[in-house]
Amino acid sequence: MTHTEIVSFIWDVANLIRDTFKRGKYQDVILPLTVLRRLDCVLAPTKAKVLARKAELRGLGLEDMDAQLKKASGFAFYNTSRYDFERLLADAPQLAANLRNYIVGFSDEMREVIERFDFDNTISKLDESQLLYQVVERFGTLDLHPDAIDNATMGTIFEELIRKFNEALDENPGEHFTPRDVVHLMVELMLAGDEEELSRVGTVRSVYDPCCGSGGMLMIAKQRILEGREENGELLRRPINPDADIHLFGQEVNPETWAISRSDFFMKDPEGHDAKRIAFGSVLSNDRHAGQRFDYLIANPPYGKDWKRDKDAVKAEHERGAAGRFGPGLPRISDGQTLFLLHMLARAKSREKGGTRIAIIMNGSPLFTGDAGGGESEIRRHILDNDLLEALIALPEQLFYNTGIGTYIWLLTNRKAPERAGKVQLIDATSFWSPLKKSLGDKRREVPAEKVADILTLVRGFRDGETRSVPGDDGEEDVTVSRVFPSTRFGFRKITVERPLQLNFRANEERIARLDELKAFANLARVAEAGRGGGARGGEGPGSAGIDQGGARDAAGRPLQGS
Repeated sequence: MTHTEIVSFIWDVANLIRDTFKRGKYQDVILPLTVLRRLDCVLAPTKAKVLARKAELRGLGLEDMDAQLKKASGFAFYNTSRYDFERLLADAPQLAANLRNYIVGFSDEMREVIERFDFDNTISKLDESQLLYQVVERFGTLDLHPDAIDNATMGTIFEELIRKFNEALDENPGEHFTPRDVVHLMVELMLAGDEEELSRVGTVRSVYDPCCGSGGMLMIAKQRILEGREENGELLRRPINPDADIHLFGQEVNPETWAISRSDFFMKDPEGHDAKRIAFGSVLSNDRHAGQRFDYLIANPPYGKDWKRDKDAVKAEHERGAAGRFGPGLPRISDGQTLFLLHMLARAKSREKGGTRIAIIMNGSPLFTGDAGGGESEIRRHILDNDLLEALIALPEQLFYNTGIGTYIWLLTNRKAPERAGKVQLIDATSFWSPLKKSLGDKRREVPAEKVADILTLVRGFRDGETRSVPGDDGEEDVTVSRVFPSTRFGFRKITVERPLQLNFRANEERIARLDELKAFANLARVAEAGRGGGARGGEGPGSAGIDQGGARDAAGRPLQGS
């Protein structure tokens, strides 16, 4: 089965549960069972060996068996329950209890992964609805062993399922994973120019993603260095250094996607080192890798998502100034993209220790919003003043699965080549795409490998005014796709100019004649005339008392003495 067929097969489980689970809750059933079935298939060849080793160690009175059982399983996790999917289905009346026993049998770190799905409640709901056996049986027919479905394909399967869940939920456009073609482009840009350094014997490098989702960016970055890039069995890019030691770090706030990435990394690394470095929690308020610095950083932060839940922690760190991650400024509460950018800059290695390269993809908001002197503007000023921005690449629209908006890759580094110092390259890659044979949600276009190579050529060439021939209304036309500007060209300040009010007075015939045309002056004359008329009437009314032309009088109308 292809990965598309497997996704369709798994998604058909929705037909079984649609009357019990709302559309937005399908993932509560499908994701944990997909992970469980994958783990079951991975551990199947060594299952008997692990159980035998457990019995042997228990007979020797050994209590701490963790290291020995990991060695027996061949992975950094294991399962000591006597159950697997086949045995679970063989005892249908006790399926719920046995499934819980099976989950408890996983080693601590993998059991934590399953618990993040809150799967125990789902088991109860499926059991009460008499659907548990049907659902588990369906997954039991899937062969998800790595020999049948390799790790890269399994990652794609998880991402396809997540895309379908997001479509079902009509999620915020920022709530999505990054298509593989875009990730490959970002990785190539991040590594561009470092190939010679990475090829050296004994190379050790770290890659970090602060909002890693299901871990696709991290894994593709590692694969690009160690294995190159393959597509449909064809080697498109040769590996840079198969012997390099690449350490992956990440953090994810969504419990389900964190669980997927953690389990996936455990299966890809027999030692489990990368998996253990995938932390859970919000990186804005709880940085789980605080104090560490990395060689490469890559991310696709959520677009247009507020940071209200992290507000207090973020503001407290902002007030620390240069000692905190968010000293340069704070964006609007409704969009936290630039907070992730500042966080990544704070986790960069110093130039003296080798420096860092960063690739981050964002929508147009961080480029254009915010008045001069505002939060976003001050963040941009900090980046330009410190000469950190190397290039901005405008991408085609309709690249993502649930949003068609335009996006931009920011390429940043604190170790610019001398010829790039004080300059920023702008690349218009909006025409660098090819249509998909079949649309996937809002994704109707992709950036194929040859277009990725062309964008890399532009970045490496660093030439102002370079053109490409692109389709236009009247056929092919040459369009400028690369511009190079001094970073000072992007700086603006808002200045308030105050001056005293200046008037002059002159009485001449021209200005006096102009008074007749002024409505306010004419109204002033009418008001004066009305005032005079009102005074005369007020003195003549019956029973009035006061001052008139005859002098002052008392209330009876008699003249007062001395008037």
